[in-house]
Amino acid sequence: MSHSHDHPVDFGRAFAIGIFLNSAFIATEVVFGLFSHSLTLLADAGHNLGDVLGLLMAWAASNLQGRRATERYTYGLRRTSVLAALFNALLLLVSVGAISWEAVRRILHPEPVAGLTIIWVAALGVAINGVTAWMFARGRHGDLNIRGAFLHMAADAAVSVGVVIAGLIILRTGWTLIDPISSLLIVAIILFGTWGLFRDSLNLSLDAVPAGIDYGAVKTYLEGLPEVAALHHLHIWGLSTTEVACTAHVVKREAQLDDRLLKEIAHELHERFGIEHTTIQFECCDPPDCPTEHAEHAAL
Repeated sequence: MSHSHDHPVDFGRAFAIGIFLNSAFIATEVVFGLFSHSLTLLADAGHNLGDVLGLLMAWAASNLQGRRATERYTYGLRRTSVLAALFNALLLLVSVGAISWEAVRRILHPEPVAGLTIIWVAALGVAINGVTAWMFARGRHGDLNIRGAFLHMAADAAVSVGVVIAGLIILRTGWTLIDPISSLLIVAIILFGTWGLFRDSLNLSLDAVPAGIDYGAVKTYLEGLPEVAALHHLHIWGLSTTEVACTAHVVKREAQLDDRLLKEIAHELHERFGIEHTTIQFECCDPPDCPTEHAEHAAL
């Protein structure tokens, strides 16, 4: 067998600071949202809560990735990140429904809103989310987990800018309907991101081929190797939200083991497709007279 692993950069401090700052900001939005009767602030608090959960999930995945396997959990605890992502998505979908219901009620029965309060609180959000995004910026190109955290925080900063604009409109025009309307726009943003999270985490929990991995391209590469006569039992799945595994039975043209070929396959699958954990089983026979179902196994 051939196995390949990457060791992620430690962003523990960035996660801790980001989670603390955003949790404090969520509490501020809830307090001032209730005080000012602003559904926009409450909706944005719900959005930020989802991203804090996302940061926690990403942090947990980074930590659990280094845990050793045990006799009971032979892959370690990598899959907990998938379960956390699925729970996160379900929680956010429930929040979206509650915020939408209240927004419709506010449109039918408008309530006064403190526009100046919205502006100052949302401006604080722009600063906090901007700083948090900056802390993850240097790792966004080499780690999908860190990239997700960066994009979440950058999007939050953009949403907070939208809330500031809604507050300015209320302050200038007194049109309070902009508050529930803008909250529905934020809900649409949450739903857009959450649906992708729900779909991907559900697919990963069902051992589907992870998004971004072309199964056909992997199959074509393996079948195209000069030493390979046939290929079967090709499986590609996510060990976690950040790691991809692949197993395959490869029928060789020559009945001999080949450590060089094993290393080449593992290296190319990693470099071309981002597959970190590769397991190849060689089957040796003399094609075309020997069918793969009755091939003599030579596993490494």
